[in-house]
Amino acid sequence: MRRTASATWQGSGKEGKGALTTQSGTLRDTPYGFNSRFAEGTGTNPEELIAAAHAGCFTMALAFKLQGAGHTAERLATEAKLSMEQDGPGWKIAAVVLQLKAKVPGVTAEEFQRLATEAKATCPVSRVLNAEITLSAELE
Repeated sequence: MRRTASATWQGSGKEGKGALTTQSGTLRDTPYGFNSRFAEGTGTNPEELIAAAHAGCFTMALAFKLQGAGHTAERLATEAKLSMEQDGPGWKIAAVVLQLKAKVPGVTAEEFQRLATEAKATCPVSRVLNAEITLSAELE
């Protein structure tokens, strides 16, 4: 399986502007630039997209773990909070905090925590990130 995305950029790093497009068409010439990445400007940025990918990947991985254990989630809601920090002359993704709220009928708190921890460790996005990944999982 392969997935593709592309980026274009025009201009300098700070004053330039870019656009992102994904194979699925979900992003099509979606703008990004210095202000959307390092300030509060309009558009997206790579780190926001990584956070969204991580939240989605983890949540789906947990749904599969729950299914394998004989449970179906009524609702899984994950927020991924990504932190960047300066690392020498550049920047790095230092940490991601996954905050999950879930409603899963019939699962015990202990089993839920175990399955959520397994999903965090095994989802492909967690495995590719070189960052500290923590999880707060709340069963409603």
